[in-house]
Amino acid sequence: MNLLIFNTLSGKKEVFEPLRENKVGMYVCGVTVYDYCHVGHARSGVVFDIIFRYLKHCGYDVKYVRNFTDIDDKIINRSKEQNVSWEKLTEKFIQAFYDDMGQLHIQSPTEEPKATDHIQEMLDMISSLIERGKAYESGGDVFYSVNSFDGYGQLSGKNIEDLQAGARVDVNENKSNALDFVLWKKSKPDEPAWDSPWGKGRPGWHIECSAMGRKYFGESFDIHGGGKDLVFPHHENEIAQSCGVTGCLPARYWVHNGFVNVDKEKMSKSLDNFFTLRDIFKKFHPEALRLFLISSHYRSPIDFSMKNLEDAEKVILRFYEALENARTLVDDCSVSLEEIKSSSFLAKCEKAMNDDFNTAVVVAHLNEESRGINFDCSRVDSGEGEKRNLAVRLATFKFVGELLGLLTSSLGQIRQEIFEVKKTARELDVERIECLVNDRNEARNNKDWGRADQCRDELKTMGIVLEDTSKGTEWKIK
Repeated sequence: MNLLIFNTLSGKKEVFEPLRENKVGMYVCGVTVYDYCHVGHARSGVVFDIIFRYLKHCGYDVKYVRNFTDIDDKIINRSKEQNVSWEKLTEKFIQAFYDDMGQLHIQSPTEEPKATDHIQEMLDMISSLIERGKAYESGGDVFYSVNSFDGYGQLSGKNIEDLQAGARVDVNENKSNALDFVLWKKSKPDEPAWDSPWGKGRPGWHIECSAMGRKYFGESFDIHGGGKDLVFPHHENEIAQSCGVTGCLPARYWVHNGFVNVDKEKMSKSLDNFFTLRDIFKKFHPEALRLFLISSHYRSPIDFSMKNLEDAEKVILRFYEALENARTLVDDCSVSLEEIKSSSFLAKCEKAMNDDFNTAVVVAHLNEESRGINFDCSRVDSGEGEKRNLAVRLATFKFVGELLGLLTSSLGQIRQEIFEVKKTARELDVERIECLVNDRNEARNNKDWGRADQCRDELKTMGIVLEDTSKGTEWKIK
């Protein structure tokens, strides 16, 4: 079955056909490293991690490049605020990025270039644009002339005349046109600077990705990705720059993930309505956040709430419980990769993924399959046929989960990790909990039902629920 990808450039799903047989080049715009990552960054990271994983699953040799923007106005301003060098600031937040994304099981791309390591490539592109009449120097700055590119607006669907009519007059009088954007920026005396034919300065944001994409892929590659907010002006400007130098589009398929919304507004630092991943990880397991982020189609907006994360955490625990229930019954059965790949469940999930990476449908399939596995566990006997079928279902369920970056742990481990998170977040007094559980059991043995109920009610106010099992009373965090 063909893989369909929604291409922002055409506004429709297209059959994916890579430029080179069995090889895929994918460039994704990374973060600007001046602060900790928030949930919006996590969504982009998870979306393109899954695309990376699935393309490899389809048998492609994938070269995945995701950059770091490590010089811009925000970085310079933050370094001044914190009285540290821009190098130390960006080094700190690059490491923080790795730490946070690592907890979300995001695989490392093939290349992770930093903008400041590719200044020469940017200078070369800017010089070429000037030579071709696509850019001009003015007062130490270099600008791209938007009017020099007839195709401007093809990605975003914006009309250049409408943009010009609605544009504010830029305070930079060096521009010929208010829409022209900066390729090279003259540095102030207290700012980082690199030598250039136009004087000391630093690159504009848009030229960074064009230069790095060209460095690692040449004139054109297969997939260019990023958040929906990058369609205009960032990716529109990338197209203009790259076409100005090479005469061809830098990428064939333009893929953009939807926003994470809070109260119907995009989560962003500028709106001050964001939650850092570190905030979230203090309350919820990272795997619950990953599941939440893929429970909607990647192009759709997704509504963030603590309730949604609570629900995702319950679902991920149910998945692990289904795996554990089946494992105890078929632990001695080995399943080959060929058996997994020939299973109808995997085929059903692949059908969803081939329809523009529809993880929401795959998650729904996992929910249904977990219930089916639990049902089979309740009726499986010692017959080898039933055990074999259950073993294949178990192995395939785990295989699909891992394809989504889930189910990489064990039930015992994830329960313990969730417990530790909740314990810290709620400042639980474990000694007091254990004492109340023992007091309740003693009261029940003495048929002091009033005292037993009193202990249970106090535990309930602490967010603790009890389960009376054949092995004794177990307590869990609600």
